[in-house]
Amino acid sequence: MYIATMQLYKTQQLKVYNSLTGTKELFEPINEGHVGMYVCGPTVYSNVHLGNCRTFMSFDMIFRYLRHLGYKVRYVRNITDAGHLEDDADEGEDKIAKKARLEQIEPMEVVQRYTVDFHNILQKFNFLPPSIEPTATGHIIEQIEIIKDILDKGYAYEINGSVYFDVKKFNEDYEYGKLSGRKLEDMISNTRELTAQDEKKNAQDFALWKKAEPQHIMRWPSPWGDGFPGWHLECTAMSTKYLGENFDIHGGGMDLKFPHHECEIAQAEASNGHSPVKYWLHANMLTLNGKKMAKSTGNNILPDEIFTGNNNILRKAFSPSVVRFFMMQAHYTSILDLSNEALLASEKGYQRLMEAIAGLGNLKTGVTSDFDVEEWRQRCYNAMNDDFNTPILIANLFEGVKHINLIKEGKEQLTEEDKQMLTETMNSFVFDVLGLENITDAGKDSEKLSGVVDLLIQLRDEARANKDFSTSDKIRDQLAALGIQLKDSKEGTTFSVS
Repeated sequence: MYIATMQLYKTQQLKVYNSLTGTKELFEPINEGHVGMYVCGPTVYSNVHLGNCRTFMSFDMIFRYLRHLGYKVRYVRNITDAGHLEDDADEGEDKIAKKARLEQIEPMEVVQRYTVDFHNILQKFNFLPPSIEPTATGHIIEQIEIIKDILDKGYAYEINGSVYFDVKKFNEDYEYGKLSGRKLEDMISNTRELTAQDEKKNAQDFALWKKAEPQHIMRWPSPWGDGFPGWHLECTAMSTKYLGENFDIHGGGMDLKFPHHECEIAQAEASNGHSPVKYWLHANMLTLNGKKMAKSTGNNILPDEIFTGNNNILRKAFSPSVVRFFMMQAHYTSILDLSNEALLASEKGYQRLMEAIAGLGNLKTGVTSDFDVEEWRQRCYNAMNDDFNTPILIANLFEGVKHINLIKEGKEQLTEEDKQMLTETMNSFVFDVLGLENITDAGKDSEKLSGVVDLLIQLRDEARANKDFSTSDKIRDQLAALGIQLKDSKEGTTFSVS
């Protein structure tokens, strides 16, 4: 349980890696005891990507730890339901509008379908909901007001019903590129010349408002005509509205650092005259079998395909908690590679952890302790205080597991007081901070099912080798009737449970 009155933050010194300064800094919120955190949410035009889940999971863990320390946290994570163009810049079609056109449905049907999918997947992963989850379309008025303000201050220009941010003009008074470490002069020298068809003054300028062409489905009235907001603007509008002109943490994936977050900083500084965020935190990417995930190459897997085993990449199904445990075994700023072997190893580790926790209540206590629980507990905090270092935390938790097993075997002793501290610490970090759920029994059932199906696959392979196709087909059909689908390939036979 979270006990806000404990105010652990007064005794635990948290340090975070700030992408803006490139250094690890002592975390000191703007207002003591309160944290404002904004994280860029999904563009809801397709099923949520597993790599995005890793980013959101990293910030769910950060949210959980800040709350555990006793901070009152306002966590804002937006839903992008308009304005995100195909090339993440100012060309192409709106991703949601394109999906709606292809499927011949309303854009808001697309938004609703994939927002529901997003929430369902995050619920399976045991995410805590954010404090506020605003949408881009719900804040058109706020975005228009910011554009008017930036225009009035001379950092934007209107042309043919569109409004663009003037990066060169802004760079005369501020520094564009400070988050990503890019210099405007280098960007200009490495950019193609603008053609006669381009509306922008400079290639680096970005859209604050785009004129809606006649075929564009999503449009709103504005002082510059019917149109829609630029992708970068919504986050500035919503973070400012709910967290103020200055707030503590802005998070997102590494891929958003440039141009999205860079543009957010520029918009806020142009409008408010100062930098909006104290600490910028970025989560790293997830790869699959050593390669970048991409639908185009087939090197891609959706969360539900992992949970059901209905895929051609993994040998078996894995529970959401095992996948979450796997993701927590790498630091949030490190690249993490998903593979069958890595998930199998995580499943074993997860089960060891859960079995140890299940046995805590039955531990016999003695008059002395051979295990310094208080020192171990502080090492768990030290790990999390070092920029949320979950892999080191997990290593410490397994040291706790080792001692639990030694006490269980009668090789060590533990006092009743230390047993209580050990139990509370394990439960706090495993369930409250890492966000794992105890599904050991379900995991055992899954393991048994895999064993039985593997045996039947072996018998079917033998029948096929003996040209006994009647028995082979019978095994396949009866498993199918039970909702277990066999898939034959060059590598062998795999199965999925529907």
